[in-house]
Amino acid sequence: MKPFVAQLKAEIQLVLRNGEQLLLTIAIPVLLLVFFSLVDVLPTGTPDPVDFLAPGILALAVMSTAMVSLGIGTGFERSYKVLKRLGATPLGRGRLLGAKIGSVVAVEILQFAILVPVAYALGWSPGSPNWVAATGGVIVGTIAFGGLGMMMAGRLRGEINLAAQNGLYLVLLLLGGMVIPFSELPAWLRAGARCLPSGALADILREALTGAGDRPGTSWIVLATWAIATPLAASRLFRWE
Repeated sequence: MKPFVAQLKAEIQLVLRNGEQLLLTIAIPVLLLVFFSLVDVLPTGTPDPVDFLAPGILALAVMSTAMVSLGIGTGFERSYKVLKRLGATPLGRGRLLGAKIGSVVAVEILQFAILVPVAYALGWSPGSPNWVAATGGVIVGTIAFGGLGMMMAGRLRGEINLAAQNGLYLVLLLLGGMVIPFSELPAWLRAGARCLPSGALADILREALTGAGDRPGTSWIVLATWAIATPLAASRLFRWE
């Protein structure tokens, strides 16, 4: 366990020391939650915008960490041959991947420890939230987004991967029902947007925490499909060199 624990500490320290990653994983979700909760400019369809935004921003936090932060960091490590060298050490590939997963979980715990109190301070009143269902959704969503991020990281060069991860982040943010309801999207775009993992996770968290999910049953199916497909694709497509 010592090599694993040492690598896990190193992975967490790398995230916490990287200003860009902290901006992406913590600062941006907090800023979006605070700004759009205080400035009522989004057509959320709720009396208090924070009631719609809080679950969506929690889903955004998962996507930021499990897909973008993990994918960008892994992509550059692969480009610089770091993964190849670490995989050949006694640490091994299995414990290396385990350490990366552990760092994602640690950052997500930190995100939720910040975002949930901020949401309550802004007036969020979820009533009787089902945290068990929400936790299950976060776990499945982490697998789905992690597989998606690793799939791109394992095929694209570092700089191209960086652009692709950030571009996909914006697409999933705008079309995934996190800050803009599906009902506000054009009809021709709505059906495809509902099939995105971001929208599925946001809907699951919205149903679990506020009881206002759109189609929670369908969303579980969509998210589970992504959680199965993306890790399998990543395992087949990932190149360590």
